[in-house]
Parts: sequence; structure tokens; C-alpha cells
Amino acid sequence: MSRPPEPARHRPSALRRAGALAAVAALACTLLAWGPPAGAGPSGTGLKGALDEILTDPRLDGGSVSVVVADAATGERLYRRDAGDRLMPASTTKISTSLAAMALLGPDHRWTTRVLASGRRHGSTLHGDLYLRGDGDPTMLAADYERLAADVAAAGIRRVTGRIVADDTAFDSARLGRSWAAEDESAYYSAQISALTLAPDTDYDAGTVLVEARPGARPGDPPQVTLTPPTGHVRLDVTGRTVGEGGADTLAVDRPHGGGTITVTGTIPVGAPATKEWIAVWDPTGYAASVFAESLAGHGVRVRGTTRTGPTPPGARVLASHRSMPLSRVMHPFMKLSNNMHAEALVKTIGRVRAGEGSWAAGLSEVRAHLAERGVRTATVRQADGSGLSRMNLFPAEELTTLLLAVRDAPWYAQWSASLPVACAPDRAVGGTLRSRMCGTPAALNARAKTGSLTGASALSGTVTDAGGRELVFSILLNDYLAPSVKSVEDAIVVALASSDTEAGRIEAVRPSAARQGGAEAGLECSWRKPASC
Repeated sequence: MSRPPEPARHRPSALRRAGALAAVAALACTLLAWGPPAGAGPSGTGLKGALDEILTDPRLDGGSVSVVVADAATGERLYRRDAGDRLMPASTTKISTSLAAMALLGPDHRWTTRVLASGRRHGSTLHGDLYLRGDGDPTMLAADYERLAADVAAAGIRRVTGRIVADDTAFDSARLGRSWAAEDESAYYSAQISALTLAPDTDYDAGTVLVEARPGARPGDPPQVTLTPPTGHVRLDVTGRTVGEGGADTLAVDRPHGGGTITVTGTIPVGAPATKEWIAVWDPTGYAASVFAESLAGHGVRVRGTTRTGPTPPGARVLASHRSMPLSRVMHPFMKLSNNMHAEALVKTIGRVRAGEGSWAAGLSEVRAHLAERGVRTATVRQADGSGLSRMNLFPAEELTTLLLAVRDAPWYAQWSASLPVACAPDRAVGGTLRSRMCGTPAALNARAKTGSLTGASALSGTVTDAGGRELVFSILLNDYLAPSVKSVEDAIVVALASSDTEAGRIEAVRPSAARQGGAEAGLECSWRKPASC
């Protein structure tokens, strides 16, 4: 997931409106009329004419377009429109990152988080420090740190005379990517990247905490605020108040720039549903270490000193360890839900494993080399991060198409392809960011593709099978438009492909629906709407 098209971010009332719009959009998607063909029966203008007509949509006036369609089996280009133009790919950048990760790390790659000890042990007392060493796992949950703490207690340790040392040195100290917007600092999709981190739930938004604020019992009461996971690491400043039933719901949860305090401001009516926000924490390493320390205390392990950060010394003994799920499984929440933190953790992991340096520079260098091996003309590409959140990323549709074609014979391709969102698949774990799109069309449950959204940039790249059974690869990049959304233009192209027999030349004309033009929230991907209701 990359940055959304400028919604009213961090305003729960806006998020609830977005959730309602999501439900309406899902219903509308099933019922929407894609627009009648230009004439009865097959179009006489061919595929080029049909797709060119879709791209005359007035929402694209003055904008930039790069589109390629190819035969998946032969690689023959069936359609090109400004194929070599370099445009912002937004979250379709994750195609490059995920394919490089599968090739360079392997589908069985796992991260291991360890607890180690230095110093001497006498009975149940450890005279020394306890080290919590991260490996870059972006899927660690509070329950995983709880199990690590339980294993330390099971080893018979009840007292530590030293400190907990949080070791995040598997990655460098750069926490935020190049050109990431400062205004997004507290947003869950722009969390800081650390080799030692924590996610609040199985969306695995690493480096974030879930804040829930419920109205008090009476007007004037402060909201009741809870954190998931519970932790004393996150400081709260609650100035919001409860108002009478039917009053204004303006409650907002945020973390101001440069600090670790989360603020809860505004008003919430009696009886209103809870306001929920996933907020990026200021210090993910300290956050993870704090949750681990609190788990140790819960298991009767007393640590005398305060927590600090630092490297694990040579010779430290392993007391407990946790292995992540394999990369092939991580691919599903990563790609289906367009998880930015997974993308950046993968880039840094690639750098550490392949070049001995867990940095963006090292990882992206390895990704670039892999793209070149796959036949991508890397001189035409700029990749500045792993997720697509950076507006410095540039890809032509031609090169994304080349990459998608080149990996089809990889032994892990089927696993990777299964991680792509599926059009109109209602299960969020299957449909992901495409679950409410192209419903009621031949593309439903057919098209598999990665979505992308930034303000003024939208993208969709993947595969679809046409009416004649021919599998097609497509890449659609749309930039520099002013409309709230151009998603239905992308959808119309894919629906036209799915409706046509491209080999026989029987082409169905499709016109973009205007269903997604109703406001900024209507242009958001499912991944931007938290809680995930679409």
C-alpha cells in the first residue's frame, strides 16, 4: 500500500464515512452498468480502438498514461500506449520488490527473533544482560513476545541483574524512506522500519499500535481509551470529551510530528461506536522491547536495569527463539493488503542477506540487479523504496510487463501469483484491495493484479484470461490527473480484455463506470480504509 489520494486522514468520522462508502461501493460494484458496447456485436475497431476509447475518459484529460497488454504465453504485445513513458507506479512497485524477494531470499525464507544471555548464571539468577535480537521479522505479534518470555521463564530464570538490551542492528538506523511525506508520519501505512518491531493484529502493520476510544457513560466524561497491544511504552494525552447522544463526532487520534505521545482530541457522542486508529509509533524498537519486558514481568521474571539498545556480544547464549512464517505465506498479507512495512523489511533483508548490509541502498541495489537479469531495462527505471510510497519511483508499463512475463517459469511463480488480489473475491484474504472491484463482469474472480494509489497516481498490473481462454498480462499506469479516482478506467480496460476473444479479434467495447467519482473517500483502496470493511 502506498499513500492514498489525500483523504481526511486521522479523522475517525471520515474513516467511518469511508467504511459506509465502501459498503455502498461493493453493492454498486455488483450492480453497476459498465456502459453499453459501441454497437451490437463485435467492435470493428479492434483491441487498439477499444482501449484507446476507454483512455479518452475526461478524467484523464491533461494526465499521463502508460499501458501495455501482452500475450502471457508468447510475450507478443497486443496493445501499447506510451509504453516507455516513466510514471509513478505507486504500490505496483511491490511487484518488483516481491518478485526479487522470492528469487533472492527464496519462498522458504524465515526471520528468527532471539533472546540471548551474557554473563554468569547462578540458580535462577542471571548476572548479566538479556538481549532481544531482531532479524527483521515484520510479522511479530505481542503473542510471539509473550511466548519468548514464557520460554525464558521455563528455562528457570527468575531474576536478571542487568538490563534488557534491544538489538535491532540487523537493519541500519534509517527509519523512514526517501521522500515519504512528513504529514504521514503517524499513519499506519508509513510506519518506521526496524529489525525489531511489533504489529497489533494479523494485518501485520508492523510498528503500529491500535488505539480504540469509546464514549464515556455521561456527557463531560473523557473517552475510554485502550491500546492493542497493551503497553506502557506509548504515552496518551486525552483531551477529548463525551457529548450528548446525537452530538458532533469529531474525535481524532493522532501522533504529532517528532514525538511518541498519541493525542485524543475532539468530541464523541454517548452511545457512538468506538473510534479506531492504527497509529505508527515513534520508536518501534523500544515498543517491541517494552512489550517483551512487560511479558517477562507477567511470567515472574524480574529485570533490575532499564531497557537500552545495542548489539548482542559474541558468545551470548540463546535462551529462546521465534521463527516467522515462511516468505511464501508472508506474501499474502503483504500483497493482498498492500502492506508497506513488509515491502521495506524485505528490501532491507535482501540487502543484509545478499550484501551484508541491512539498508535501503544495499537492498535496492540487489533488486535492481535482479530486474536486469530478468530483462528489465533498468536504465529506464528508478526505484527509491520497496513499497511505492515514495513519489520518486518511476516505471514504464513496458518494463513492468517485461518483468511479469519473465518470471512465469520461476518454480515459485504459482505461489507468488496466488498472493495477488483477486477481482471481486469477497474474502478479504483472497480479494484484498480488489475485493470490491469489477464485480458482475467477466473479470470477476478472473483478474489477479496489484493495485496502486497515490494522490494523482493510480496503477493496476497483473493477469486476466480473455473470453477465448487466452491469458493476458497487462500493466496500467495513470498519472497527473485531478479527479478523485480513475480506478474505473483501469477496471474498464481489464473488463474489456476479459470480455473479448483477442486472438479471434472479437473485441467488446467497454466504457468506464462513473461509480467511483463520488468523492475522495470513494477513490480509496480497501487497504486505506481502517477498520477494513471493504
